[in-house]
Amino acid sequence: MDTEPARGQLRRLNLTMFFPVLAVAGVAVVVMDARTWWHAVVLGLSTLAAMVAFVRWAAGEVLRVAIPCLVVTALVWPFSVLVVGGGSAFFGVFFVGALVVPQLPRHRVAAAFALTAYIAGVGALRLLVAHDDVSGELIQFVFVPVAITAIVLGLMFPNKRFYDVVEELEEAREREAELAVIRERVRFASDLHDIQGHTLHVVKLKTALARKLVDIDAERAKQELGEIHALVSDTITQTKELAYAQRELNLSAELENARNLFEAAGIRVRVNREADVDPDAGRLLGQVLRETTTNILRHAQATRVRITLSEWSIGIVNDGAQRAPLPELRGLAALEQRVVADGGELTVKQEGGQFVTAASFPGKRSEVLEKR
Repeated sequence: MDTEPARGQLRRLNLTMFFPVLAVAGVAVVVMDARTWWHAVVLGLSTLAAMVAFVRWAAGEVLRVAIPCLVVTALVWPFSVLVVGGGSAFFGVFFVGALVVPQLPRHRVAAAFALTAYIAGVGALRLLVAHDDVSGELIQFVFVPVAITAIVLGLMFPNKRFYDVVEELEEAREREAELAVIRERVRFASDLHDIQGHTLHVVKLKTALARKLVDIDAERAKQELGEIHALVSDTITQTKELAYAQRELNLSAELENARNLFEAAGIRVRVNREADVDPDAGRLLGQVLRETTTNILRHAQATRVRITLSEWSIGIVNDGAQRAPLPELRGLAALEQRVVADGGELTVKQEGGQFVTAASFPGKRSEVLEKR
């Protein structure tokens, strides 16, 4: 039930939507400005560097390739201005710079001004080789590149903040899910303490009593030892039932606990009661609900959960299911064995990005009705 994190989904979305646009724009720059084949090769290097930077930016690793990509595109821009005479090759250096500058740990504003000044300064060098139309050259090589660079940089800073917020939300969600699982473990430890704490204390007292009686009242000592044996056996049984979620459960308490755990993890919960749950079904449905709750918190990235209850059945539907083949979940496999042993049926499936866990107990229902 594990799904791709939000940042990974955004990466795939960016690559799918914008990489083709970037490739077309890069090819257009080469076609418009290149005069010879070697012009095309040099201009193509700038486009290739921009594409590499974009791919690494989408993966959150643009700083690893920032220096080589900036060097290549920064060198191609003056080549285009002084040799090729094309004004579109600023595309490479401005695009790589716009990806890199907002990711810098410090001095981002200074770097943004430096990038803009570099593009403007190199563009102004065009006046050294072209004197016929000064205003036209300035517009093509200075004003237009600077304006586009400033606009894109202005958009990339909020974009960086957006990605930061997404990452913070992912981290917060993971912490909430971990906290919810910890709370469940604490609850399990509390149940275990309830079972064994009293027993161990009583065993301690009866053992001390049996030691005193062994020499003066052997029969009474045997009786105490027999009670200790029975008490320990009963405690072992209760501990096994707790470990395998077979202990008598209260559905209302489990429902409230599941709601609290989900809400703590930032998951919206809706409970639909199609019919009143049969009192004899509470324990069985509680087992299914507890195990499913744990699986959702551990293996899914759900945002919504819907719980549907009827007289002898329960259905839990959550979003955040991956579209890959259904993974093997040992907890659900063990739960299925217990459900079948109780005359029930467990259904686990994925459909439309949702994970569905449903259990019904028609055999148990018939058995209870016959007894009544």
